Amino acid sequence: MWSSSFVASLHFSSLPKVSLFLSSSSSSSSSSSSSYYQKNCKFLCYAQNQPSTIGINFSKRQLNLSILTLLFNGFVLDHAKSISESGDLERYNDSENGFTLLVPSSWIKVEKAGANALFEEAEARSNNIGVVVSPVRIKSLEDFGTPQFVADKLINAEKRKESTKEAEVVSVGERSSGSQKVYEFEYKIDSTRGGIKRVFSAAFVSSKKLYLLNVVHSDKPEDPLDSSTRLVLEQVLHSFDALPLT
Repeated sequence: MWSSSFVASLHFSSLPKVSLFLSSSSSSSSSSSSSYYQKNCKFLCYAQNQPSTIGINFSKRQLNLSILTLLFNGFVLDHAKSISESGDLERYNDSENGFTLLVPSSWIKVEKAGANALFEEAEARSNNIGVVVSPVRIKSLEDFGTPQFVADKLINAEKRKESTKEAEVVSVGERSSGSQKVYEFEYKIDSTRGGIKRVFSAAFVSSKKLYLLNVVHSDKPEDPLDSSTRLVLEQVLHSFDALPLT
């Protein structure tokens, strides 16, 4: 969970429409089908409000590879979308504290002092999702500092823990959600309590309340975090938001 010292420190164009046309580079209408496919083809891309025409030459093999790539990318996007729709993730709303997020449907909600919500994986309870809500004087997280500034505060608080052997920030980012900014962080911790862990964190301020999310998962060298689990945990991270005021 977020360090109490870190929490205390916080109190101070749409794309142009594109049409694709496929034309043979040969002008002869008597060419056989086999010779036609052996010839190069040309994609002509016409972008709305863009006067220029861009020609790109493709061989039959390159064309087939391009089609396969498009199909594969489409499958990946559909698969990512289906994770939440298939029931692996479910929406959790906390109307009392004013936040919402997705959680794995198989994880168990438990009670713990200091956490407003805590979910644990049944088979490995050290893998968990926790939310802490605290009153603050600032109106937005931007009033406190940049994402990098907050990340530095966070990692320094982790390093001060006696159990921490090593802590490293992996990535820092932010996203807009309504009128507030949400800061997102990923970092790794090597601790005497549970070994190496991957942590995804998010923070935002709404209605003079600080909302903090920690998604913790084991990432040991002998059992590293796999890509499918990582995708689910990232969806949890990006789903963390304030409930709309009613």
